[in-house]
Formats: sequence, structure tokens, C-alpha cells
Amino acid sequence: MNQTIRDLLQRRSIRQFKDEQVSEELLDIVLEAGTFAPTGMNRQSPLMVAVQNKETIEILRKMNAAILGNPDADPFYGAPIIIVVFAYKNVRTYREDGSLVIGNLCNAAHAVGLGACWIHRAKEEFETEEGKALMKEWGIAENYEGIGHCILGIPSVIPETKPRKENYIIKVK
Repeated sequence: MNQTIRDLLQRRSIRQFKDEQVSEELLDIVLEAGTFAPTGMNRQSPLMVAVQNKETIEILRKMNAAILGNPDADPFYGAPIIIVVFAYKNVRTYREDGSLVIGNLCNAAHAVGLGACWIHRAKEEFETEEGKALMKEWGIAENYEGIGHCILGIPSVIPETKPRKENYIIKVK
């Protein structure tokens, strides 16, 4: 079986990480893979912010947990890197474009031995005043929307594969 297909079939959402930082080399490989995600008409509407700063991760955690309705939760599962994906709202396919970037990030992470998981609520986070202030600090214009987060780290547990549902595929010949 082709290695790319094997990686796609074996990738799992990782929610338990070792207390170690990812090497800059592996982070750069994963981020570059994100830039090669397909986008509508190759407009490349998304952008990524890779957050490794613990204080900023804690700010994001609190914002996300508040939206989740559980202020004590850690929606990022202790991951040492949070990649926030935004996309330019004036491009018609911006949500799809940003979603494909997150998919590429998750698949690339698996391919290089890292763990990743898509975490929602970025849209709501960056609609708040605190979120808008972070965007301004990061140099991101207000006409960008938070699409999602890709948490990234070295996995400490890899979950077992769950069976695929029946009737997942319909072929029309």
C-alpha cells in the first residue's frame, strides 16, 4: 500500500500529549504542508498562527472553554502548540479553504510522527473583544474569520481505530 494512503488510513485524532515541545524542524514541515492545501481558485485565503507561548495558549484555552460552557476545561488537551487557522472572508470558499488547511495539518502531523486534533470554536473566540485584540496584536485584519485550531504535539496515547459506519459510500454508475 502507498505510504500516503497508509498515513490517511492510520491517522487518529490525538488528545493526549507528552510534556515536550515539538522540534522547530517538524513544526515547519507540518506548517508548510498546511500551505499546500487546496483552496478555491488557488486564492490561498487562509493563514495560520502557530502559538507555542504558554501564556497565550492559556488565554486561548480560557476563551475556548468559556464558549464550550466549562471554564475549567482544557479543550486543547495540554498540547504544546495551537495552530489557529483563519481565512479571508471576502473569498467565497474561505471556510472550505481553512478546513482543508486543518486537514492537511492533521495528516502531515501524523506522517511525521506527531499527533494532532481539530478543535472548534475559533470563529466564536475571535469574534470577542479579547479575540479581536489578539488578531490585532498578530497583525491579522478584521476581515479574517477563525476557522478552527489544530492542536499539535508528541502523542502519549494513540487511540485504536474505530470501525467505519455501514453505507458510508454510495456508488452511482
